[in-house]
Amino acid sequence: MTIFVGESAKNLTKNMKEGEVVLLENVRFDKREEANDREFSKELASLAEIYVNDAFGTAHRAHASTAGVTEFLPGVSGFLIEKEIKFLGEALQNPERPFVSIIGGKKVSDKITVINNLLEKVDILIIGGGMAYTFFKAKGMNIGNSICEEDKLDLAKDIMKKAEEKNVKLMLPVDIHVSKEYACDAESKYVPADKIEDGWEGMDIGPETIKEYEEVLKTAKTIMWNGPLGVFEFEKFAKGTNEIAKFLGDQNSITIIGGGDSAAAIENAGIADKMTHISTGGGASLEYLEGKVLPGIDCLQDV
Repeated sequence: MTIFVGESAKNLTKNMKEGEVVLLENVRFDKREEANDREFSKELASLAEIYVNDAFGTAHRAHASTAGVTEFLPGVSGFLIEKEIKFLGEALQNPERPFVSIIGGKKVSDKITVINNLLEKVDILIIGGGMAYTFFKAKGMNIGNSICEEDKLDLAKDIMKKAEEKNVKLMLPVDIHVSKEYACDAESKYVPADKIEDGWEGMDIGPETIKEYEEVLKTAKTIMWNGPLGVFEFEKFAKGTNEIAKFLGDQNSITIIGGGDSAAAIENAGIADKMTHISTGGGASLEYLEGKVLPGIDCLQDV
């Protein structure tokens, strides 16, 4: 029987002994959870005396169990959320400088708000991953069959202009590992970033780019990384992401890794234990970096 609330759940919690834990069913099986249903929140609250939220990965969602329940119970953060806010918050508000951010991933549109917010904070912004080709195209460069958001070219130009106005050094790849097709065993080669030929697509940053990025990163005091620098799911095109990850592991700087693919890349590289902090929330960390208010944290009393 599925138990969320009701008499069965109340009896279980009512009869708890010292040191016991009651695990109820996943509340997301109830459609009222994502709807942030007030009555459902009230029923959840009736099971407890205080609410402790330690799920940073869901803190960007205004659901019944993440925000609604605090209308009926005092809500406080757990140690994990405290740690997330400490590292992400301090990096954005009072970073040790130089502050360098690495932004990767497929699309500029996925990270535009993050980039705009970081341009107000960082000293150097490193761009990699699929989004780099939209910047290349905006600069008038040939990108072959590489991924590109044609409707975001003006946006890429605006970002480059803003970086210049803010005196932020914006770095793009200088060489690329290109492939004949999007496949792990496809024919590939390294070319300068401005020499991508028709019929080829960019899959990873090249060795000269790795060197340039490492030269900058070794001077940084705070490094924030969100998004892989290539198609790291394919071993052949994971070198750029893995090399930068391993390099960060040898630095004495504060290294903060966003959740999702960034965290997976660090795990794949085998150096997770060398990072200062790896966020547990992909979507939540992204929205926090965008400067958005996270409803699952905003409702808590001690944050």
